[in-house]
Amino acid sequence: MKILLLGYGKMGKTIERIALERGHAIVGKIDVQNRHEMDELASEDVDVAIEFSAPEAAYENITYCLKKGWPIVSGTTGWLEHKTEIENLCLKEQGAFFYASNYSIGVNLFFRLNRQLARLMKGQAYRSSMTEIHHIHKLDAPSGTAITLAEGIIAENEAQKGWKLAPEDEEGFVQIEAKRLGEVPGTHIVRYESEVDMIEITHTAHTRAGFALGAVVSAEWLPGKVGVFGMDDLLENLN
Repeated sequence: MKILLLGYGKMGKTIERIALERGHAIVGKIDVQNRHEMDELASEDVDVAIEFSAPEAAYENITYCLKKGWPIVSGTTGWLEHKTEIENLCLKEQGAFFYASNYSIGVNLFFRLNRQLARLMKGQAYRSSMTEIHHIHKLDAPSGTAITLAEGIIAENEAQKGWKLAPEDEEGFVQIEAKRLGEVPGTHIVRYESEVDMIEITHTAHTRAGFALGAVVSAEWLPGKVGVFGMDDLLENLN
């Protein structure tokens, strides 16, 4: 499979290594310095694009790929105010767009566990909050994974009206504390606290390899499909 990489930071390099190990070819490695090289690629040169760039570049990158007819897998966060526009463009162009805030299989199982716990806590005297910890190079806060976790809690409990990034705090909102420390790949802690006790669930990533592998598996699955997809679609297929 011919893969175009959009974004060639640490995640892009890890994706490259795993893709090559799985027998794929990398036909381009596009970053801010060589954005013009993408214009030199013909439609048939690329089977699928994998996009882990920067929030300010993601919308343009995804739009370009969809108009070019390239299926695209994106994991960039911090641009999601434009996600509906991208989904509409995908359908208009009869393209294929796969988005996840986190491509780790373990994290996506954690998403399901989080929603189940939120259902169990409905109506109980516990307040929900969250802490996410990432490396100092991460540009957005809170993380897309933390937002997905918060949205899962909100969807399962009508008493939750939304989320707020610490130090903002308000009753009825999930408070998210975002920390940037060293080279931490990613830790997410969801907690429910009452006057008498506290319940926590935690996912800790040891390396970026789990995220990168999930992105490559998603890219292997996407070509030939039409529509907007996410990790639930992939997990159902793998099952």
